[in-house]
Amino acid sequence: MAEQEALEQKGGGPKSDPPKPEEGIPPWMATFADMVTLLLCFFVLLLSFTNQDVTNFKMLMGSIQEALGVQYEDRAALSTPYADTSFKERESVRENREIVELGALLKKAIRAKDLTSMARVSTDKSGVMLRLSSQAMFKKGSVELSAEARKGLDMVIEAMGKTDFNLIIRGHTDGDRPESNLYGSNWDLSAARAARCLRYILDHSDIPATRMKAVGYGSAKPILPSTSEENSSANRRVEFFYLPAGRSKW
Repeated sequence: MAEQEALEQKGGGPKSDPPKPEEGIPPWMATFADMVTLLLCFFVLLLSFTNQDVTNFKMLMGSIQEALGVQYEDRAALSTPYADTSFKERESVRENREIVELGALLKKAIRAKDLTSMARVSTDKSGVMLRLSSQAMFKKGSVELSAEARKGLDMVIEAMGKTDFNLIIRGHTDGDRPESNLYGSNWDLSAARAARCLRYILDHSDIPATRMKAVGYGSAKPILPSTSEENSSANRRVEFFYLPAGRSKW
């Protein structure tokens, strides 16, 4: 035993076995195979582009550019370069600002003309609503404009002259049958009142008719249930709905 230890100390002992070779392919071959596969996919992709329909390819590129917000120059030099999504956002911000400004303008005009008892203004993202009480604008069952109605319509004209908004004039009545024999139903009376307001605006301004239209709703869209005279009075109204000019449908 002692002799074996002495031999090992002198380096003459039995040598250990060499490590066994690793099984499978060498590591470099796996990396090389991955690279070759990727190159094959790359060339297959190039080949597919050569057979791609040019029109569809342009449509695809346009969609990608729009999604990424890529700006491009108008070749006709007729407009400032923009991404469609960015343009829509800026347009929305501009419309919202104009709606708020118009609402403030109408509220100021109502106070200046002392029409607070018959006029109300509200705004939302779709536009500006000016409501005038039919009771103050017309006699019951009539379409003849009162002095207060003319003051209110002059205010409508001033607002239209200071903006490029379009205008929808909506006539509303309560559920009672019209007392006048000239109008057989609330639909007839509400439409006639809306048309009378439109006629006044056309006669007293140079606002083109293409920016306005009149609609009669009868008693189909009440604000409150017509369970009392106070509620019915609120439902008898004419609405002037201002919409931004960029809206395709109004």
